[in-house]
Amino acid sequence: MTVARERLRHGGAAALDVCVVAALYYGSARLGLMQQLVRGQVTPLWPPTGIALAGLLLRGPRVWPGITIGALLANLSLGPSVPAVLVIAAGNTLAPCCSYALLRRTGFRVELDRLRDALALIFLGAFAGMLISATTGSGTLALTGALGADRFWPTWWVWWTGDAMGVLVVTPVLLVLRSARWPRGAPRARWVEGLLLVAATVGVGFAETGSTPLLFLGFPLLVWAAVRFQLAGAAPCALVVSAFAAFAAVRQTGPFAGHDVLTDMISLQAFNGSAALTALVLSAAVSERDQSQREIARACGHLADMVAKIAEGGRLLPFPDSASDQDEEDERGRRTGRPP
Repeated sequence: MTVARERLRHGGAAALDVCVVAALYYGSARLGLMQQLVRGQVTPLWPPTGIALAGLLLRGPRVWPGITIGALLANLSLGPSVPAVLVIAAGNTLAPCCSYALLRRTGFRVELDRLRDALALIFLGAFAGMLISATTGSGTLALTGALGADRFWPTWWVWWTGDAMGVLVVTPVLLVLRSARWPRGAPRARWVEGLLLVAATVGVGFAETGSTPLLFLGFPLLVWAAVRFQLAGAAPCALVVSAFAAFAAVRQTGPFAGHDVLTDMISLQAFNGSAALTALVLSAAVSERDQSQREIARACGHLADMVAKIAEGGRLLPFPDSASDQDEEDERGRRTGRPP
């Protein structure tokens, strides 16, 4: 009876995880489709891929049916046909699963506190894994005639970079929320600094959508957030900056005005990729530095305690302070058979 109850509880938890992932995938897909550029279903920032990969990293491969269900629900109303929707949903499921497998093989840690973890998420989780969904989706649209041959590569580019940006800017935020704790006892100056960072990030975001090209203002904020707050500050900052940039690109305002879709997408994803890389790599480097400093301080404290205990026990031998003392020490060693 106990084993059956445990299996039932485990199965219920797995079903709940699948339903949560499916709901989050579908909800974020509806938000992402508000920024569509091609056929009403290809966007420059696709949050569901970030949610899918985060779900796999946090809850394990058992949640993959939730990704498939969410992808089917998101694409059913977009077409072009039921078989095509099934193939696209399969690609949307396979891409984050492959990213998850690649990250697991590298020993990826969800804390993202090592430089190797940040680089693995960028190059394996985002750039490599999302090749599958972009190729599957764009190829399906082309084969069914829903996409002209002249638009295949622009569509593929937007699809791939949109999925990759979803991983780079959404997955870190969800990984941060997993271990987020209310900072009790933090100094007032720390709270003031955090509020100033939030206000400055939102202000720069609105400036990105204006008539003046001010995208570069986001990078000092990313450096500030990474150095002072590590991933907990850098990840949300990168998400906000990238979301405002995507909004400006879709509406062709600010630095994206007067260009074709492909040019705007290259500029947008170059900016978003640079912002995500800056946030992840710098925050990981700062975390590694802080961890090294703590380990050095702990080792020094341990060594000091050992020296103090040896000195208190009278077992600390004085160093010879003259040549004669050294000669006497060598002579005692020869008499006792101990090498000098």
